[in-house]
Amino acid sequence: MQDRPHLGQVIPAALAALGVEGFENTLDFPRLSRACVLLVDGLGWELLNEHISDAPVLNALSRSSLQVGYPATTAAGLAAIGTGVSSGEHGLAGYTFEVPGAGVINALRWCSHPGGLDLRDRLRPEEVQPLPTTFSRAAAAGVETTVVSSAEFADSALTRAVLRGARYSGVYAFGDLAAATLHALRASPSLCYAYHSQLDMLGHLYGPGSPAWRMQLRQVDRLVESLVDELPPGCMLAVVADHGMVHVADSVVDVDATPGLLGGVRAIGGEVRARHVYTVDGAASTVLSAWRETLGDRAWVASREEAIEAGWFGPSVGDRIRARIGDVVAAARGEFGLLRRRAEPLESSFLGQHGSLTTAEQLVPLVVAYS
Repeated sequence: MQDRPHLGQVIPAALAALGVEGFENTLDFPRLSRACVLLVDGLGWELLNEHISDAPVLNALSRSSLQVGYPATTAAGLAAIGTGVSSGEHGLAGYTFEVPGAGVINALRWCSHPGGLDLRDRLRPEEVQPLPTTFSRAAAAGVETTVVSSAEFADSALTRAVLRGARYSGVYAFGDLAAATLHALRASPSLCYAYHSQLDMLGHLYGPGSPAWRMQLRQVDRLVESLVDELPPGCMLAVVADHGMVHVADSVVDVDATPGLLGGVRAIGGEVRARHVYTVDGAASTVLSAWRETLGDRAWVASREEAIEAGWFGPSVGDRIRARIGDVVAAARGEFGLLRRRAEPLESSFLGQHGSLTTAEQLVPLVVAYS
């Protein structure tokens, strides 16, 4: 997958096509006066191809694939969009991960994990992710820059961490998402980033490819059709996603109830398909061996150094990010899952999961339309 473009290249390439200096057009977009990137949470490349009859508009447009990098999860994907770099540089290393001095945090809710203690006051998002965002750089260059997403996320810590710098337009449903996106594109030059979350939610609840998921994909296709029909002149619409998804089968391990996976472990982060394991001092090698022996060929299990060297977290990993990566990292193969039924009862109940290195999770579409 290393030869495929990365999700983090999309916004920089669009800004380069808009004529903003300091960005490289690695995706060869034509010269633009307006650009919109619509991210559909959970729309994997393989899932789209398996259910293309439910998305005739997306099927009719120019399609190619991107890779999202590890872990294949929303916090990391949105950070890639918002910074233009991989998780080893932006530092949102998972759904949950350890920040030294603060413990394991949930990056979507910005609270301690598990437990739920709100961390927004003591752990500033701008310090956890201090890199300038693609949106702040675009706005500074004179581009009218808008984020269109759910109104409930307008003041969230994740928005502050990775989407700051743009005007935020909070919406409630497909109708105002489309209307607000088209309104944002009236200016020239303009960049609009729009986000839709419900396909991912239904994939978690009912499984990817389920009747409910397919019905939602049909609605996403209608949304894309509505945008394509109304794009102003000189505009590009690029439809992408933050990860794919797999249906986790009965082949699972409950980490919280497996003594062989708990010895020498002081904290666990990540999610069902991608675990960070933080060890007590001096126990890393013992824990690595235990996880490899217990999980066998059901997961890729690596030390922090091995995972970094293999490029899991991108071409480079900043010094401040290394400690956020587990001493041991486990990525599920096939339809395997590493549940935590006691600590994560909701997440452990989901049928659809993501995060790992499989192509089903790593590959997402890049669907492009021009006006």
